[in-house]
Amino acid sequence: MSAVTPTSADDVGEFTPRPGRASLARMIRAQVWMELKLMLRNGEQVLLSLIVPLGLLVVCTKLSFIDVDGRRADFFVPGVLALAIMSAAFAGQAIATGFDRQYGVLKRLGATALPRAVLLLGKTGAVLVVETLQVALLVAVGLALGWEPRGDPLSVFLLMFFGTAAFCGLAFLIAGALRAMTTLALANILWFVLLVFGGIMFPLSELGGAAGVFELLPSGALSSGLREVLQSGEHVPFQHLTVLGLWAVVSMTAAAATFRWE
Repeated sequence: MSAVTPTSADDVGEFTPRPGRASLARMIRAQVWMELKLMLRNGEQVLLSLIVPLGLLVVCTKLSFIDVDGRRADFFVPGVLALAIMSAAFAGQAIATGFDRQYGVLKRLGATALPRAVLLLGKTGAVLVVETLQVALLVAVGLALGWEPRGDPLSVFLLMFFGTAAFCGLAFLIAGALRAMTTLALANILWFVLLVFGGIMFPLSELGGAAGVFELLPSGALSSGLREVLQSGEHVPFQHLTVLGLWAVVSMTAAAATFRWE
């Protein structure tokens, strides 16, 4: 029997681990995938993000209990799109993140090399994926109800992107500072306030002189911008994009600076 060939110096360490955290891009991809799976497994988030907006779209379009100018589908589809984004990016994320803190999930993540900014970007990326499904379903149902979309798709994408960032930033700002039950209550209250005063289910013009103020809310800017593009056929609504961009920058920056793992 031949002797075992001794290991050369060049072979030493060939299969040893390489300590150190992964690249930023790889961490973000992994976090997005994990957050997406968690979101789709949560029945309450699926109900809030998909089922409720679809039901409201059908009910509001078919029943004339809210008076609107023009075709009902043309008015309500942009508003319900804004509602779907707000539900997924704000209420769903605030509640889920708040209970992740309470159950110690974020504490364990905080013990790893995962930066806070990557955690927030991962959650935001998962929301964007869910919103793609939301938009596809709502557009299909809207077309079946007689919706006739107009405008530039790029403008719609920019509004939805900045709207998602703004609502996610607000969700993380609340969930990263308050207790889970407080976050649950406050997120639901703010969701209802933004729904009522954001021009989602009825025109902001009905609020009289206060309409300009409510357009400064993220829900008001998003719903108004989507209607200007999809209902009126206007191009990039810079005023509404600016409002959403400011909300996104301020809320995300504040959330990244103050977010607590536990």
